[in-house]
Amino acid sequence: MARPKCPPHLLFSVASFFSYDQLQHWADVASALDVPARLAVIGDPIGHSKSPQMHNPALRACGMDAQYVRIQVPVGHVKEAFGLFVKNGFVGVNITIPHKFEALDAVDVVDPLARRLGAVNTLAIRDGKMHGFNTDGPGFLSSVKEAFNADVKDLRILILGAGGGAGRAVAVQSVLAGCRHLLLATRTESKLVPLMQELATIPDSTTQLSVCTLDHDDLARQLQNVDLIVNATSLGMKAEDELLLPTSCLEARHFVYDMVYRASGPTELIQAATAAGARHADGMSLLLHQGAISFEHWFPGVTAPLEAMRAGLAAASV
Repeated sequence: MARPKCPPHLLFSVASFFSYDQLQHWADVASALDVPARLAVIGDPIGHSKSPQMHNPALRACGMDAQYVRIQVPVGHVKEAFGLFVKNGFVGVNITIPHKFEALDAVDVVDPLARRLGAVNTLAIRDGKMHGFNTDGPGFLSSVKEAFNADVKDLRILILGAGGGAGRAVAVQSVLAGCRHLLLATRTESKLVPLMQELATIPDSTTQLSVCTLDHDDLARQLQNVDLIVNATSLGMKAEDELLLPTSCLEARHFVYDMVYRASGPTELIQAATAAGARHADGMSLLLHQGAISFEHWFPGVTAPLEAMRAGLAAASV
């Protein structure tokens, strides 16, 4: 029997998303889908996410009768949304801005690394229990390895904007991986005191820790002793955004990792890295590798089809 036609208020396209109200009435939505939705990404806003273009090819490559959708969930409703995902037979969920901290308190079981990183970006539903993971940190390690053929443990790392959620995750993961030197740069150094105190308590760490301001003269001096530069701020999403880094100090030996990605083309930081002859990667690399790790949390024993995911993201960026 053919599925009933989707009512106009339930229509969904790859460029759109479902609302929280639709999630609350998911049985109506599900009855109109040709392929059952078993995975989702939540955020607010969420329409820009490229995760469906990455995960749906992965599901097809693995022969799974399921699809991955976007759902916009307002702040303060993450726990209720998780309950609805369990009720409606979802296998897993990705969590993006601004819900990663709220998600940490909304799951039944928190993975030790997610607890250490202070945020949950992946929910895996197993036997009705909600398990929370953080794939941003491990995804960062994998993408650095692929992009630069280097291990974080061997590098001296500068993180621009280390006070935010993304910067914090990368900072903690870098120390856990044993990087040689970690330099955190922020506008207000006092805001980094709690993070520095936490990093200093990581057992058996040999990482040298220091902080600096985002003053260009200060950064220019510090760049002489840095291998990997990480932009963990949101600056770069818009062409008119200021450049945090004195790009004249970039050298061909530097690795430049911009966690921002822009549909319109390379960010100014990536353009500056190219001009300097420096190797570089952007946020699409992190999205790919953290997504692959999420996929393996949802389907234990299944290897994520990385190349199918990479091709999906490449097609979405055209």
